[in-house]
Amino acid sequence: MEVHNVELVMSAVAPSQYPTTGFPEIALSGRSNVGKSSLINVLINRNSYARTSSQPGKTQTLNFYKVEEQLYFVDVPGYGYAKVSKKDREKFGQMIETYLTNRSTLRGVIILVDARHAPTQDDVAMYDWMRYYKMPLLVVATKSDKIARGKWNKQESLIKKALHFQASDDFIAFSAKTKDGKDAVWQWIEAHTVGGK
Repeated sequence: MEVHNVELVMSAVAPSQYPTTGFPEIALSGRSNVGKSSLINVLINRNSYARTSSQPGKTQTLNFYKVEEQLYFVDVPGYGYAKVSKKDREKFGQMIETYLTNRSTLRGVIILVDARHAPTQDDVAMYDWMRYYKMPLLVVATKSDKIARGKWNKQESLIKKALHFQASDDFIAFSAKTKDGKDAVWQWIEAHTVGGK
């Protein structure tokens, strides 16, 4: 998709604040600092539209980005942040669960993992949770340019094994630096939204 028009329409913490236009939505979820904002910025052809932060866990609301008057990207608060209190973590958890399990316009979830490392317990838990809810899933391994080409297959196997990755889900290596994987991610998004599933 060629993106010209993008708008951050709202930051929500409760269903009463979600958009009511009925456009299909794709949620982006991942550990803080995994490169979620960078992926969004590459997909929408902007340098710094989605806020990238040096402080992990800065996103504390569901941010709805309207793309080309056709769909929404929903930036979900990052998990695994150390600097947030247990009470706040539980609050985020409830907010995220409410959205991910009750939103009828949600068409799929992109889970971001860091290509350089084995998935964390939080990554595995999120993947298992989304599978439990039978949500269409795309796992995007970010920062793939940091892995030597010859080691990539081994690294992909390691990530998939740790997640107990299912063949029915999709996996794409992505680099915000080289833009590798951008078109493949867009194809997946379009197939689940404007292209029709």
